[in-house]
Amino acid sequence: MSKRQNFATGTAWEPIVGYSRAVRVGNLVFVSGTTATDAAGGIVGAGDAAAQTRQIVANLRAALERAGARLEDVVRTRIFVTDIAQWEAVGRAHGEAFGAIRPACTMVEVARLIAPEIVVEIEADAVIGAGRDG
Repeated sequence: MSKRQNFATGTAWEPIVGYSRAVRVGNLVFVSGTTATDAAGGIVGAGDAAAQTRQIVANLRAALERAGARLEDVVRTRIFVTDIAQWEAVGRAHGEAFGAIRPACTMVEVARLIAPEIVVEIEADAVIGAGRDG
């Protein structure tokens, strides 16, 4: 049986809400909904869907790497947006990182996210080794 490993970022919310930034079980990595925050917890690109998506991808990459995965190992992303009319800006920014990787992907509109300035949130699932050649 594979051992479960939890990876935290140390934010105050993780113990309050009871979640981990990422969870690894065997070669599977699941990254929690990720927003466009910087190392100090500030929101990057407030209200700018494309800028937020780029920051989110950087945050996803960091979480995956802590768990032993790479962006190329991502097999599924789930994108939550507060304005589906912004789908193309979000999609293009997502495509900058995932265009060659081509994970399964879903984008849905939600009424709101945790803060009004946050307009995009993304989850990712990865299979370690899925992105490596051979």
